[in-house]
Amino acid sequence: MAPESVSPEPVSVAAEPRPVIDAFGPSGPYRTHHREDVTDVTGAVMAEMSLAPALFVNRTMKALHAAGPLPATDRAAALSRAAELFRTGTLGGLTVQEYEAAVTRVSGLPIGVVRMATQTCADRVEQAYRGVQLARPHGAVADWRDPLVRTGQAVWTRRGEVLAVHVPGNHPATHGFWPEALALGYRVAVRPSRREPFTAHRLVLALRESGFGTDHVALLPCGNEVAVALVQGADLAYGGDEVIRRYADDPGVLSMQPGRSKVLLTADSDWRDHLDMIVDSVVRHAGTGCVNATGVLVEGDPAPLAGAVAERLAALPSLPPQDEKACLPVQSVQSARALERYVLGRAKGTRAWLGGTGFVDELGDGSAVLRPAVHQVDSPDAPQLGAEVPFPCVWVGSWSRADGVAPLRDTLVLTAVTGDEALVDALAAEPTISNLHVGRATHWHRPGLPHDGYLGEFLMRSKTLVRI
Repeated sequence: MAPESVSPEPVSVAAEPRPVIDAFGPSGPYRTHHREDVTDVTGAVMAEMSLAPALFVNRTMKALHAAGPLPATDRAAALSRAAELFRTGTLGGLTVQEYEAAVTRVSGLPIGVVRMATQTCADRVEQAYRGVQLARPHGAVADWRDPLVRTGQAVWTRRGEVLAVHVPGNHPATHGFWPEALALGYRVAVRPSRREPFTAHRLVLALRESGFGTDHVALLPCGNEVAVALVQGADLAYGGDEVIRRYADDPGVLSMQPGRSKVLLTADSDWRDHLDMIVDSVVRHAGTGCVNATGVLVEGDPAPLAGAVAERLAALPSLPPQDEKACLPVQSVQSARALERYVLGRAKGTRAWLGGTGFVDELGDGSAVLRPAVHQVDSPDAPQLGAEVPFPCVWVGSWSRADGVAPLRDTLVLTAVTGDEALVDALAAEPTISNLHVGRATHWHRPGLPHDGYLGEFLMRSKTLVRI
């Protein structure tokens, strides 16, 4: 294929009928002939997204491999500047308010949730360099020039040089983690979500304007087949989309898994004292996050708790996502109805406390609110407890000491409300429970703490180095 086939298309911005999200390669923005519409939850087209061809992706990946990392102090300073730009700046022609409005319209997340995500993402980027140092093993140094190396020392080194990132579009704050790779000296190629590309676009712009070169961070929107070339052209890959899941067994690929986060309440605690926390764990972030509770297990009769949670959730209003009082997610009617059919089918055999006959509330403009659903399951190992859907949907059941830890496995965040230290010991030791919060809501987090392990555990390794 001739080089001219990937040359930027000379297009007058003034002549464009709607905004175009360009690819960003080593030579700057690249506008392709092949584009995809970005629509909001009503079906209205908001923007067009350039879809990069394989040749452009391959050339970009080669440029990232050829580049060297910035000095560590420069990386830290650039990340700090990028965080502030992301938080307050005008990027790609959008103010932060216009960016947040766009994300709200295409994702269906309430505007308040999107604003909070902007701050969360910026905070994580700002703390990225500090955060990766917390992931470094205590016995390892960050640089081979450290004086300790003269007598023999572990040195923390990259497993590769280029990382491919495929971040899902369920929540903007998920983009706060991958800049840690830049903090460690990786060059990064980001494939934005085709559902919500605005966050990736804004963050890559902020990073480039803050000191990371065009051959250090790239934005590569593309179809699934071209995305395979992106993964294969990188040393390591990270994310949670369909392409990444194809490589789930590859040790060079870190696949983001469903959260299946849960709350456990033992008999020595009264659930009434913790109802606010339980409901907040279910509905914070509009119930769309991997850290939202999708299962609640209680030692004893689950019915009173299920009824109380359902009563609280039933009072939430159905509003379009741009309404300041909105707290529930919105999707297109078609997507919402498909999800409703799936959940109602999955719920067969359970006791419905809320949403048992349906939970889609149409707004009359082609979009629909996903109202909460609460179902009671008949055992702590019911298959419904493994279901995770992008709205406040919770499965409530009973648990006993005889059931042990088994029903709580494969959980991103487990909130345990208990005074039983032996149980806490067992939960902390269980390798498939990624995070344990004793009494804290499942969504609680702060920069510097691991999400599903530290990303640095995947990106780095320790090697012995000694010099004379």
